[in-house]
Amino acid sequence: MTTFLPISMNSVQSLRGALKLLSQAGLTRQLVADPSLHRWILRLDRDFITFAHRHQEPPTHANGGRPWTTWLMLGGRGAGKTRLGAEWVRAVAHGTRPYASERSLQIALVGETEHDVREVMIEGPAGLLEISPRSERPQWTATRRRLEWPNGAVGFAFSAEDPEQLRGPQFDAAWCDELAKWHYMDATFDMLQFGLRLGPRPRQLITTTPRPIPLIKRLIADSRTAVTRATTHANAAHLSPAFLAEVLARCAGTRLGRQEIDGEIIEDRADALWTRAVIEASRVSSAPALLRIVIGVDPPGSARPGADACGIVAAGIAENERIYVLEDASVQGLAPGGWAMKAVALFKRLNADALVAEVNQGGDMVRAVLEQVDRSIPLRTVRATRGKWLRAEPVAMLYQQGRVKHVDPPLVALEDEMCDFGMAGLSSGGSPDRLDALVWAVTELTARTARREPRVRGL
Repeated sequence: MTTFLPISMNSVQSLRGALKLLSQAGLTRQLVADPSLHRWILRLDRDFITFAHRHQEPPTHANGGRPWTTWLMLGGRGAGKTRLGAEWVRAVAHGTRPYASERSLQIALVGETEHDVREVMIEGPAGLLEISPRSERPQWTATRRRLEWPNGAVGFAFSAEDPEQLRGPQFDAAWCDELAKWHYMDATFDMLQFGLRLGPRPRQLITTTPRPIPLIKRLIADSRTAVTRATTHANAAHLSPAFLAEVLARCAGTRLGRQEIDGEIIEDRADALWTRAVIEASRVSSAPALLRIVIGVDPPGSARPGADACGIVAAGIAENERIYVLEDASVQGLAPGGWAMKAVALFKRLNADALVAEVNQGGDMVRAVLEQVDRSIPLRTVRATRGKWLRAEPVAMLYQQGRVKHVDPPLVALEDEMCDFGMAGLSSGGSPDRLDALVWAVTELTARTARREPRVRGL
């Protein structure tokens, strides 16, 4: 259930109605040209709530009918989530209605990585620095990861890559961006909840494209959560026509499109080889000593824009014959020399034993380009003679038996691909490049471990 402020929003609705009538009467240019109104027009331009979409208006009640402590905004790509987050933080820092009734002085800003917090939430085109009027603009000190407003409010930047950063600080408000993509999602979110302990009613806004993961589902069901939703189309007027024409048209109607465009939580595909429950059960915080590590590579057929990604996945096998998926380093849009360097770099960083590359697409070129980067790397080329489903089925069986584990942080893009892979392939019609690389790595480990003298190492 989502309800909206009945009184403070009335004046907003009246102002919107008046502006709409002016536009319909063709008087907008005349209004803007009137010098006596410039001060008011500038003020209006800074008043976000006047032009906010319905999904960007503040809810008054949570699911249970009481005031909310968590506002969960689920939206498609480009739906205006970041702009809402920045405007909400600006409002709570100043106590601006209808988003806040009093000021919040200690505000946590949590993103997937430090880079995302800085480049999207703070310095981005819809970030806090860009949307703030000059007189209200906070001072950003990158070395301290700290935003300071002229009125004394302070924002602190945190990365979900390091939950321990949140141990100790305390806040009265928090903005969590793209929570569904966070590394160490549950640990970071739990640490943040311990820190939301200042003021009479600490609150948090979560802006994210949804994924069918346990934390998102728990938040939706929580009686203290208010949920708003939006599709990409809701903000179409502010998006590139090329994006709308190409990306939306290509993904419309697919499972990926329903998640990334329509902002829906897509449950398990009925014919998928993997389910979310199986993957969640496979998670471990770290890998034990491994006997052998392999890098699986599924090269793309082209480097042109829109071409398939190059799947690059690392996995290792332990003495108990359990396999640990260590990393997904897949890349897209790189020339052969580029993805080859990425694969070799991962090989060296993990001190791997072999690199397994499919050659159906590139033939001898695949071997040549990898050897050009480093001829000393043990390289095994493989050629697919069976369909992707048949190759992946034995690997999926190992997951069901609990013999394959995923090492944290979550491999979000790979796991999404796994849960969307059915008998007809991905619902988008694209190539499961990450999954292919995983299948090659796991197959190599299960087939060749007994033929090679093991060497034990720790990660």
